[in-house]
Amino acid sequence: MNDIPYVGLAEGWRRAYSLAALRSVIAAWDERICFRWQLEQKSKDDPHLIDDIGLTRRQVEAEIAKPFWQR
Repeated sequence: MNDIPYVGLAEGWRRAYSLAALRSVIAAWDERICFRWQLEQKSKDDPHLIDDIGLTRRQVEAEIAKPFWQR
């Protein structure tokens, strides 16, 4: 007997779609983490560059303080 349950085509497709969606979400979170870390480093090392890109110190601090799952 085969102990592996049958996975229909539709369910297999949903599972693959779910994994692709999960990978996409994790990639977006990783990008936000990297961006906020780089922004924090720039604000410490070269604060004049923050002015050059048109952000205020408060905007930078607010962006850095966000958790990785928030846009």
